[in-house]
This record gives sequence, C-alpha cells and structure tokens, in this order.
Amino acid sequence: MVESWFAALEALPLARALSRSAWLYPLVNAGHLLGIALLLGAIVPLDLRLLGAWRGQPLVPLWSVLGRTAACGLALAVVFGGLLFITRATEYMESPVFVVKMACVAVGTANALSLRRRAGNPARWPARPPLHVRVAAVVSLAAWIVAMGLGRWIGYT
Repeated sequence: MVESWFAALEALPLARALSRSAWLYPLVNAGHLLGIALLLGAIVPLDLRLLGAWRGQPLVPLWSVLGRTAACGLALAVVFGGLLFITRATEYMESPVFVVKMACVAVGTANALSLRRRAGNPARWPARPPLHVRVAAVVSLAAWIVAMGLGRWIGYT
C-alpha cells in the first residue's frame, strides 16, 4: 500500500514534468541547494557562536538574523526537496541513506524548535550560554552536517 502511494506521487503530472524537463529539474535542484546553503551558512556560525567562538560578537543580533535565515533556508530546502522527492519517491524511500538523511533533518528541525521554545531571550543569558543551549548547538551541527553529507551521497548512489 505504501509503495503504491509513492508510485502515485511519481505519476503526478508535476513529477513527470520535472523528470522530463531539461531545465525544470535543474532549476528545482538549484532551489534545494540554495536552501541548504542558507540553512548551513546561517546555522554553522550561529552554533559556533553559541559554543564560544567569536565571543567579541554580540549574540542577540546573530541569534535573530541567523535564526531567521536558517529557517528560510530550511523552508526552501524542504519545498524544493519535496519536489525532487516526487520524481523518484519509491527509489528514495528504499534507500537507507535517504531515510537516515530524513531522520537527521527531523532531529535538526526538532532541536531548533525546542531550542527556540526553551532558550528564552539570549539577552538574559550569562556571558556563556547555558549548558542546554550549548548541547543543542552540538546536536544541531551534527544533525545538519550529517544530513548534508548524506544528501550529497544520495547523488552518487
């Protein structure tokens, strides 16, 4: 039953158009890569700052700007990634690499949402962010970097 659902996704006119177009699939892939670039380009420096790098840089503006940038990047990556997914849904769901990548994306997303909910206002933190914030930064770095690496691996398997 689940396999037929994935086959139905692949049979959608949009999925077929993406698969057959000489320019549409590469354009969607570029959108996915832009989302990943925004996500990682924002989350890596933010997480490193939370872990103690660049202590001379004020945390509050970085928290605000880079957090929003990462969220926009994630939204783009999910939307464009979903479009890429429907072109080969069955194949992707049979790939352990893809499944682990999606688990890493879920962990990274849940970690970010939890941190935003639990962290409070960074302006009220002591000079060094609280331990739970630093742990969340390590989890974030690991989840997103592994997800990116696995995503690249999928392209070669």
